[in-house]
Amino acid sequence: MSASYVVRVAEDPADREACFAVRKEVFVVEQQVPEDLEYDAYDAEAVHVLAVREDGAPIGAGRLLYGEAVAAKTGGDPSVGSLGRLAVVRSARGLGVGIALVRAVEDAARARGLTAVDLHAQTHALGFYERLGYAAYGPELPEAGIPHRAMRRSL
Repeated sequence: MSASYVVRVAEDPADREACFAVRKEVFVVEQQVPEDLEYDAYDAEAVHVLAVREDGAPIGAGRLLYGEAVAAKTGGDPSVGSLGRLAVVRSARGLGVGIALVRAVEDAARARGLTAVDLHAQTHALGFYERLGYAAYGPELPEAGIPHRAMRRSL
């Protein structure tokens, strides 16, 4: 983690709103994902992680889904969490924020007794996740019109 930002679990409504603002900037505005696809019913129960600069400005976000309700996303295994909605604002890319967010999600998964984390990576980001220990499996699949691959890392 850099001295210029911190990553924390989003505990209060203001932190969650900051996560949603980052996601809107990256996915809805930059990548043109329809807003109705970006936010879903999982957001209410997810563990959200937030990266903020020293001045408090939000610069990154991600979420962890876990439990029976999301087992369909992880091959039916409730001991596997689902990392998703990982986003870093353009001005903060290249600073290690994405790595710190992934590790924070993994820490949250370990704290909940999960044994692995799955994710659906945009294909351009496969190398990023591979460097963090994730392995791709299965075919390429479209999500919101963007090609993705499923990936998993054991904890």
